[in-house]
Amino acid sequence: MSILSITFHTTEHKIADWDIYLESELHQMIENLLDVDKYILSDIHSEMLNEGKNTNLFLWFDNDELRSQFMESELVNLEERIAQKFGNEVMVFPTFLNPKKKRF
Repeated sequence: MSILSITFHTTEHKIADWDIYLESELHQMIENLLDVDKYILSDIHSEMLNEGKNTNLFLWFDNDELRSQFMESELVNLEERIAQKFGNEVMVFPTFLNPKKKRF
């Protein structure tokens, strides 16, 4: 199992546009990913966040190779689409999660 966490940070004045994009286009793109069987798409609520909004996407892959392939192709496409629509108003932060111990 291999996990990728992607955080999307949206500036305050683009939150309404991001929410619409999230519910329609982004969700549909996630549903169409071939190598992703499981995912969690979440709003992040934190007392530490005073400006803007964070959204997180957890993606589970069968192995590290599939995760790397996703990073090289699908994530690049996703980042380009978001940049075209939102410019610098939505920032994308991918994070590799490499479990040391787990229980599901």
